[in-house]
Amino acid sequence: MKLLPLFRPVLIAALALAAAASRAADTNPMQERADRFLALVNASYQAIYYVESEAQWKASTDVSPVHDASAETAGKARAAFVGNPALINETKALLFHRNELNDLTVRELERLLLIAAESPMTNPKLTAARIEAETAQASTLNGFEFKLAGKPVTVNEIDNLLQSSTDLKERLAVWEASKESGKALKDGLIKLRDLRNGVAKEMGYNDYFALQVASYGMTTEEMIKLNDEFMQVLRPLYLQLHTWAKYKLAEKYHQPVPKRIPAHWINNRWSQEWDGLSEGADLTPFFKDRTAEWVVKSAETFYTGLGFPKMPATFWTKSDLYPVPAGQARKKNTHASAWHLDLDNDIRSLQSIEPNPWWFTTAHHELGHVFYFMSYTRPDVPPLLRNGANPAFHEGFGELTALAASQVPYLKSLGVLPADFKADEIAFLLNNGLVPGIPFIFWSSGVMAHWEADIYAHNLPASEWNKRWWQYVREFQGIEPPSERGEEWCDAATKTHINDTPAYYYSYAIAQVFKYQLHDYIAKNILHQPPQSCNYAGSKEVGDFLRKIMAKGQTEDWRKVLKEATGEELSTRAMVEYYAPLMQWLQEQNKGRPIGWE
Repeated sequence: MKLLPLFRPVLIAALALAAAASRAADTNPMQERADRFLALVNASYQAIYYVESEAQWKASTDVSPVHDASAETAGKARAAFVGNPALINETKALLFHRNELNDLTVRELERLLLIAAESPMTNPKLTAARIEAETAQASTLNGFEFKLAGKPVTVNEIDNLLQSSTDLKERLAVWEASKESGKALKDGLIKLRDLRNGVAKEMGYNDYFALQVASYGMTTEEMIKLNDEFMQVLRPLYLQLHTWAKYKLAEKYHQPVPKRIPAHWINNRWSQEWDGLSEGADLTPFFKDRTAEWVVKSAETFYTGLGFPKMPATFWTKSDLYPVPAGQARKKNTHASAWHLDLDNDIRSLQSIEPNPWWFTTAHHELGHVFYFMSYTRPDVPPLLRNGANPAFHEGFGELTALAASQVPYLKSLGVLPADFKADEIAFLLNNGLVPGIPFIFWSSGVMAHWEADIYAHNLPASEWNKRWWQYVREFQGIEPPSERGEEWCDAATKTHINDTPAYYYSYAIAQVFKYQLHDYIAKNILHQPPQSCNYAGSKEVGDFLRKIMAKGQTEDWRKVLKEATGEELSTRAMVEYYAPLMQWLQEQNKGRPIGWE
């Protein structure tokens, strides 16, 4: 590969220094060798990571062939370094002597192998083909033009119509329009499935799903079992919620009560959360005088109020936070995200914020990532380990921030709700249970995790993808399509993560469980307030608690970090207890009704 010579001097120097270190008259020459090697690798990795991230940022915020080409070139440059066989061999050689190395060093080396496994240059043609296919898929995803009645429509407009329309004919048209991108993305996803599995096998993993769950220290079977256990514990509550929701929706649309809920009845394109059903907790009117700028500033205030420093000034100048103005030709990725471009101080966010409750919680979620970045960006955490303790920790802190921001006392302290607002406690608890709450588990642990395990680990034929997708939607969510969806569609591919963050979505389910454990501990042991109605605002003790976990990055095993922070293993206990009052209310509401859809 032409880019490889660029990094050969770095690798030669690293290996020479490592070899010299091994000959040093030191009490632990292997540790010295590893230290020299990792010092060079960390510096080089951080530099090339920044180059690739900057290129990907441009490709995501201004979709064009030029930016796509730059992202592809940067991706190949990164692969030439992190996937270099010499680097892989030295890492394995050092790990062979892991008993002579300290724990932090071992964690860095293991992380390096996982990074290398994403782009192993032991097979440069395969790696290059994967990077090219990933770039093409991202371009199709980011640049896709949705149309409604023959006219272009933005994703925000699709979502807003699903939020507001009560006309089932219109809702059906909007829902179907939202699925059009799947057809354009299917061929690319078929190609990527094989390429992703190929790079995983190159480094000894059975498939790409197995490679991704390895970051948890788990196997595919263990990860699916864990997610099935989440659903098993929460199923009684979900069945009650599903029953209540379908009666509510049938009343809203003046339709007979169905067994399974038609997908276009729900405000979310994938039925992953069911907002708009708890009228007593509708915050929309309270945002009518707010601005999009205020929404994101309030998310920063949440953290600075806990004692965290302000975000870097460059966050505000370099981020892309608001919708592309009407009339501009520029297209950008519409999925909210947070970026740690240089693994140091260049921190940005890509959003399309509007002043409404959904973007309010989304902005808080994304800044949860940002303050996590800032917390572990310190000398004691090497660049290779500037990450969450596991992927779910990152999502969990984002979700915890969103949950805390939805609490009535906090909303009053922020001025969103007036001080004399009389909250219907069950209505707000119901809203939390609907968005994202309980339905999200059955979407993420059920549909997403099982479908991706099928296509990667079990090599499900592409001719069966849509059938299997809707089988899982019916089975796990109790949702059905408005009409049969054939294999000309690829409705799974309409979900951003299926394309650009594959075999990852179970992390969001784990994050939901994790967030309730943290929230439960904070409410009961720090704030001494009920978890269903508490206020983090201004609590430096809460900030200290969160920062102690965040600052570790990936330097310690995630199980240890969780146990030390909360006193328990990963468990749905806190989630079940949080919704116990809602469960009792739902059972009263559903008396005499057939429960579930079987």
